[in-house]
Amino acid sequence: MINDLRIAVDIGGTFTDVVLEEGGRRITRKLLTTPQRPEEAVLDGVRLILDDAGKGFGDVGVFVHGTTLATNAVIERRGARTALIATEGFRDVLDIANESRYDQYDLGIEKPRPLVARAMRFTIPERMDVHGKVRLALDEDAVRTLATKLKAEGIESVAVAFMHSYVNPAHERRVREILKAELPDLWVTLSSEVCPEVREYERTSTAVANAYVQPLMDSYLARMQAALAAEKFTGTIYLVTSGGGLTAIETARRFPVRLVESGPAGGAIFAAQVAARAGEPRALSYDMGGTTAKICLIDDYQPHTARVFEVDRAARFLKGSGLPVRIPVIEMVEIGAGGGSIARLDALKRVTVGPESAGAEPGPACYGRGGLHPAVTDANVVLGTIDPAHFAGGSIALDIDAARGAIERDVAEGIGLSTEMGAYAVYEMVSENMASAARVHAVERGSVVNQYTLIAFGGGAPLHAARVAEKIGVQRVIVPPNAGVGSAVGFLAAPVSFELVRSRYMRLDAFDGAAASEMLEEMSREATALVAPGARGQSTFERRVAFMRYVGQGHEIMVTLPQRALTMADTDALREAYERDYGVLFERHIPNAAIEILSWSVQVSTEAKRPEVQGKAGSAPVPEPVGRRPVFDGRSGKTADVPVYRREKLPPGSIFNGPAIVAEDETSTYVSASFAAHIDASGCIVMDRKAA
Repeated sequence: MINDLRIAVDIGGTFTDVVLEEGGRRITRKLLTTPQRPEEAVLDGVRLILDDAGKGFGDVGVFVHGTTLATNAVIERRGARTALIATEGFRDVLDIANESRYDQYDLGIEKPRPLVARAMRFTIPERMDVHGKVRLALDEDAVRTLATKLKAEGIESVAVAFMHSYVNPAHERRVREILKAELPDLWVTLSSEVCPEVREYERTSTAVANAYVQPLMDSYLARMQAALAAEKFTGTIYLVTSGGGLTAIETARRFPVRLVESGPAGGAIFAAQVAARAGEPRALSYDMGGTTAKICLIDDYQPHTARVFEVDRAARFLKGSGLPVRIPVIEMVEIGAGGGSIARLDALKRVTVGPESAGAEPGPACYGRGGLHPAVTDANVVLGTIDPAHFAGGSIALDIDAARGAIERDVAEGIGLSTEMGAYAVYEMVSENMASAARVHAVERGSVVNQYTLIAFGGGAPLHAARVAEKIGVQRVIVPPNAGVGSAVGFLAAPVSFELVRSRYMRLDAFDGAAASEMLEEMSREATALVAPGARGQSTFERRVAFMRYVGQGHEIMVTLPQRALTMADTDALREAYERDYGVLFERHIPNAAIEILSWSVQVSTEAKRPEVQGKAGSAPVPEPVGRRPVFDGRSGKTADVPVYRREKLPPGSIFNGPAIVAEDETSTYVSASFAAHIDASGCIVMDRKAA
């Protein structure tokens, strides 16, 4: 019998969240992250939560893990000493990029700094053409000579990215064979395995990113695996990918670049589950943790997805200013607006918040760990929306005097405000930053933001959700149970899946159904082999997609393919499907225009169960507050005694008006005076705007 006890762990920049789930019960823990050795906080949290449950490591059947380690390694430039091997003549593809400018009017534009310095980029004589035919044979002697140089330079990891290797990877594979024979300890990443797609710059950038973080991630995952084994853990370990699926630890060690957005992906899954239970097909996921805040649009209970993600943007909010990583990813906007984001005055005496974060060490001033600068958490402590004695379930006693001192010194004094009004200025600014990000993200996706329901989770979002909703015109806010550890809860709902994308150019007027079917079947076998170990006997489904465009266009549209072999007879159906989807996006299609297929995708996944819509909750007695707390309202400039409710003492059907605070171990929810609240059948706090 398979043990149904499951544990999920989400390592964030400030907190490490741990969730235990067994049958119908769920236990949570929140600890400060240990940046130098992240596994320490993980193991400490798991030990604590197993003690809470009266269980041991041997009782755990599944361990699901998401981490920001890969992302942070890229941002902080602390990956392996990495080299790039390219086709002769293409050494500078990382500098040339795609020749675009993310800000065309800035003469001093800063381009993203490549992960591999130019001196560590090498070339080898070889050449494939666009059809995969050898135009210049691989110079194997040059590869052996290069191996000697790599050893002398102390290179730990190598990315191999040859021209058109996505069509024919033979040369890349042979280079790996030679390098591993000469340097057995060398890490080798092939672009044809990590990202077998056209667009030379994006493919090379993705391969380099994978090579850059692979030694670090492999070491971390190996330590984690060994530590769990030492604790008598015999279950299955899964890693969460950026696309919102689970993958086996062996696959994660091979393709660590797929983990760059694993934590936020869990949050989007969590929000989609909440939206399904609430019967809200349009939802805006608002995840605010200790370091960042994330916004994701959910339509028809599914988060929006994308095929490319940018890491380490030189200009934080400008598309094209980061290093492109071409992987399946849940699409979201992420800004430096978390509980640890530092507030200060700029040169014009304006209050600014983030993107710099106090993190877990030293943390906000109120943590008492040496932090001198005020953070968003300090502002909430001063305002009264956080109970200093019960923060993070009482595991961290907050110093209110330190918070007040930091706010007064770095914010209030400089602009002639009281300490409370200075704290409110910080609160207002971080809420506005989040509201602005939500507006922009919705516009970029062609959506109207005030038509969505806001789902708030993470340690910080429930404190700010009401104000963000007011700013963007949202009428309803939902704060689900276990909101403070929402991403980790989302991990437990993620399906085991893997998606492969390969480029193979084909025009519809010269469609080769046999060749396409052969490639799709090969991709299906490969994806199934990667999913099968984690599926543990569960049934799987497959989705096949073609990325199509009119000849001459720069971007493709995703068209779903039938689950069978393709023939010439499918040409008309593919055209009709493309023109229909094109018309949905652009209101019209182009009659009789030539259409081409650039890439193909196969995703194999276990079934992800969508929760059923919960019925209406019955009536409940008017709840009694457990106490009252003075909360400063910046709009009125007054402090008022606000009722405080304990979430676990609010049964479904409870109704109360704002202003109010709902406290729980992982977070607190602030219901502003603009909202009336009730507890729905699934235990969510639902805030509805009062009539004007």
